[in-house]
Amino acid sequence: MTALVDSHSTVLAVAPVRTRAQRWRRRYGLAAAGAAIILAWVLIAIFAPLLTPYHPDTVEVTVRLQPPSPAHWLGTDALGRDVLTRLLHGARISLTTGVVVVVVAAVVGTLLGGIAAYARGRIEELIMRLTDLVLCFPPIILALAIAAALGIGTTNTIIAMLVVWWPKFARLAHSLVIVQRSQEYVEAAMVIGFSPARILLRHILPNAVGPLIVLVTLDVGNAIITFAGLSFLGLGVVPPTSEWGSMVAEGRELVSQWWVATFPGVAILTVVLGFNFLGDGIRDWLDPKSRRW
Repeated sequence: MTALVDSHSTVLAVAPVRTRAQRWRRRYGLAAAGAAIILAWVLIAIFAPLLTPYHPDTVEVTVRLQPPSPAHWLGTDALGRDVLTRLLHGARISLTTGVVVVVVAAVVGTLLGGIAAYARGRIEELIMRLTDLVLCFPPIILALAIAAALGIGTTNTIIAMLVVWWPKFARLAHSLVIVQRSQEYVEAAMVIGFSPARILLRHILPNAVGPLIVLVTLDVGNAIITFAGLSFLGLGVVPPTSEWGSMVAEGRELVSQWWVATFPGVAILTVVLGFNFLGDGIRDWLDPKSRRW
């Protein structure tokens, strides 16, 4: 009888723990998977030269358009270059570009949106009308026009994307700061005599940073897709630099040699899904209602 009681007590003690773990997996399992995907690609990008014996730009026409094999795990392209090697090295450019564009745009847009909301008056009108002007155009079309005007190159493409990317952060920061500036802690800081810049940077923005972090995480995937799209159209990297969008463009007419375009497309898909999963998880974690067990 004692053994039965002890066993029953053990079951009762373990059951809530299992339930809590199941809830965590259901709520944050996708976010953990997204973080794992992103971490894996970051490690791949860092150690790309050590993972394959080939150079991404080495041309060897004698092995051109070979299917996946033990010598070339993902096959070769039209110039005999190893697709796996170019895929791994392309992760460096795609990930770096996506993160740089979103982070810089987030900083610039957040500062402009916060200044507009806190300063009000003509400054607010000027900044927000400029924001509305940029948002009137489809992002990919405007980025395409700016990149075409600046010329082919990674730097010019990043500049074009930055021009397109900052308004969404300015709009979000503007609305968040408007909500925060009416709070009591802001009035207390003003009474103490803090400068407007200190109130904005040290008090208001830190309290409004949650939704901005979510937008940053979700937008990295969009930036990677946009950069790949511009490279696909010939306005991104300069050949023969390996980049996922340009690799897809090189294989778009090679129907029988499906591996040339398929594997870079799968790489783009996995990275975008990883950032989307992570962004959704961060959003749920920052939402007090979703953290109730």
